[in-house]
Amino acid sequence: MSNANDTSRLDWAKGNGLLPTIVQHWRSGEVLMLGYMNAEALAQTRASGHVTFYSRSKQRLWTKGESSGHVLALKSLRIDCDADTLLIQAEPHGPTCHTGTSSCFGNSTDVRPPLGFLAELDALVAQRHSERPEGSYTTRLFDGGIRRIAQKVGEEGVETALAAVVQGDGELLGEAADLIFHLTVALRARGLSMADVVALLAERHRAGS
Repeated sequence: MSNANDTSRLDWAKGNGLLPTIVQHWRSGEVLMLGYMNAEALAQTRASGHVTFYSRSKQRLWTKGESSGHVLALKSLRIDCDADTLLIQAEPHGPTCHTGTSSCFGNSTDVRPPLGFLAELDALVAQRHSERPEGSYTTRLFDGGIRRIAQKVGEEGVETALAAVVQGDGELLGEAADLIFHLTVALRARGLSMADVVALLAERHRAGS
């Protein structure tokens, strides 16, 4: 099996020195943009940690965000099976598109995978935990301590169970949303995240398959 991270096998000749490069949000899976890289752009991306392309219109290297400051911070790089396309996972600092949308294909609600918002929620809760903005409900939860947060998780769990038995779909969805939010806060208060939960679920799935 070929190594998806082995850039030495890239087929630069197939695209006359340029390879299409898909950029994906590393947390939510949202497709952010498509650009082209030559070998120099790839080397600069890896060296600087900021995604850099070869601009076919400007005929030069172009680092995303070099004018706006909305850079794409490199998280990972993968190569497709034919070694002629790159997949970049990145952390966007600001909107990716020059029109102000999160993606060059539209707003995140248009192109984000259905469950991708859970990653955004996880990141927002982590931000609230570190910054503790005044007036934020999440800040009040963290300031109340893990016992208070655990109490809220218990309350929402009971309300979700009751809604599942005796209430309608709308009520069940509302209670489930409250439960997931407070569970995310509880995990963060313990230094954990939803990503850790997903990793454990995936591990259990592999072990059971």
